[in-house]
Amino acid sequence: MEFWFLFLLLLGLATYLMVQHSVAQITRTPVWLLWLVLMTPALLLIGWMLMYGAKQPPPVALFMWSLFICIVFYWILFQWGRRVPPNTQTDEAPAPASESQPITQPTAETTVRPIEPREETQLRNCFPWSVYYVQNIEYRPQAVICRGQLRTKASNAYQQIKANIEAQFGDRFLLIFQEGFNGKPFFVLVPNTQAAKQTDTPQSDQQQLTRPGLALLLLLATLVTTTLVGVDIAGVSLPQTSDIGSLLKTLFSLDVLLKGLPYALGLMAILGTHELGHYLTARFYNIRSTLPYFIPVPFFLGTFGAFIQMRSPIPNRKALFDISIAGPFAGFVVTLPILIWGLAHSDVVALTEKTRLLNPDALNPKYSILLAILSKLALGSQLTAKSALDLHPVAVAGFLGLVVTALNLMPVGQLDGGHIIHAMFGQRTAIVIGQIARVLLLLLSLVREEFLLWAIILLFMPLVDEPALNDVTELDNKRDIWGLLSMALLIVIVLPLPQAIANFLQI
Repeated sequence: MEFWFLFLLLLGLATYLMVQHSVAQITRTPVWLLWLVLMTPALLLIGWMLMYGAKQPPPVALFMWSLFICIVFYWILFQWGRRVPPNTQTDEAPAPASESQPITQPTAETTVRPIEPREETQLRNCFPWSVYYVQNIEYRPQAVICRGQLRTKASNAYQQIKANIEAQFGDRFLLIFQEGFNGKPFFVLVPNTQAAKQTDTPQSDQQQLTRPGLALLLLLATLVTTTLVGVDIAGVSLPQTSDIGSLLKTLFSLDVLLKGLPYALGLMAILGTHELGHYLTARFYNIRSTLPYFIPVPFFLGTFGAFIQMRSPIPNRKALFDISIAGPFAGFVVTLPILIWGLAHSDVVALTEKTRLLNPDALNPKYSILLAILSKLALGSQLTAKSALDLHPVAVAGFLGLVVTALNLMPVGQLDGGHIIHAMFGQRTAIVIGQIARVLLLLLSLVREEFLLWAIILLFMPLVDEPALNDVTELDNKRDIWGLLSMALLIVIVLPLPQAIANFLQI
C-alpha cells in the first residue's frame, strides 16, 4: 500500500511538472485538467492493484485502451485551448527556448530592438550569394528568418555570416543555423537579451550564477539524507521506542552513520561525477553554467539526483555532443569500480518468486546483460543459474549508477541520449528515433513491469530538442563512433541476458 502511494505521488509530481513546463505557455486548457487526463491510466492501474493485489495482473487491454483514449483526449484538449500567435505559419520555425536557453526570450527589464524592414538591405548584404543565397526573409515578433540556398560548407557559411552580422549589427542578435524540414537549412536572428543585460562586473555575475554556498549546502544536506537511507539499506535495526529523542540519538550515533556512509558516498560520487562531466565540458566551451546542485529527500533513495543549468546557448552540434556524452560516460567510469567492489562483497542467495530487478535483497542479475557479466566477473563460480544477489550497500549505489546511466542515455528529447542523437543525426532524425525508443520501452515494460513508470514518463516527454546556434554542421567520424558506443551501452544495461550468453557464463 505504501509503495503504490509513493509511486502515485512521484508519478503525479513528475507528470505535472512536465505538463507545466512543456505546454502551459501555449494552451489555455488548465494544466490540472491535462495532468488529470495523463494520470488516468496510472490511476486505473494502481486502483486495480489496490483492489486485486499484485498476484492478479491487470488486463493488457485495460492499460492499452485507456492509454490510447487518454492520449487522444489530451491532444483534443491541448488543441482546443491552444494559443495561436499572430503572423504564424505552418512552416518550420525555431524551437521555443526553455530554461537552458533563456536568451531568446525578451523580458520587460531588457527590451532589445528587433530588426526593422528598412534595415533589410544591410541584412541581405550579410549573406554573400556565393555563401548563402537569400530567397526570402520572414519577420516574426521575436525572430527574423532568412531562407535560401546554401552554396558552401555549413561550417564555413555559419562563421562568415556570423561575422558579417556582428559587423553590421554588433551584439544585437544571436545567429541560429537550423535544418529545415524540407532539407534546406535556414538562418534565424533572435534578439540577444543576454548581451543587453550584461554589466561591467562579469566576475560578480559569474559568482552569482554559480552560487557555491547553495551548492555546498545542498551537497551536505544530500549527504545526510543518503546516509540515513544507507542505514536502512545496510539493515541496521533501530530500537522500537516512542521516545523521539532516544531514537534520533541512536540514529545519529557514529557507529550507525558509518554503516550508512558507504551507500551515500558511492551514490553521491556517481551522481556528482556525472554532473561534473557536464559542468567542466560546458566551461571548456565557455558556456555559462551553474555548479552541480543535489536534490536531497529524506526518503526513497535519499536524493532525486543532481543537475546543472546552462545559461548560454550551445554554439554547435560538436559542443552539444561533447557536453551531453561527458556526463553519462564520466558517471559510468565511476560506477564500474563501485559496482564491481560492491558485487564482490554481496551475498549469493537462492532464486525465489520475490526475485525482481529492483529488489536489492534478491536481485536477478540476468535482467541486465551488463549486470550479469559484472556479477559473474566479481563472484565467479559462486554465481550459478539458480542464484540471486543480496546486494551490499555499495553495490546498491553502483546498481543505481547503472540505472541513472541508462535513463540519461535514452535517446528521447532533452535527455543526454536525446542530445547525443540530435548532435549525430540532426533534429528531424532525432525526433523519429526518440519516438521509436519510447514505443520500444513501452513494449518492454509489458514484459518487465519495472520499466512501466520509466516508459510512462518518457511517453509524455517532448521529443523536440533545443537547437544549437549552428545546428547544421555535422559531427566527425570519431564522435559518431562514441555516440554509437553510448547507445550500445544503453542496450547492454537495459536488455535481459540472452540464454546463449547465460549458458556460456554458466549462470
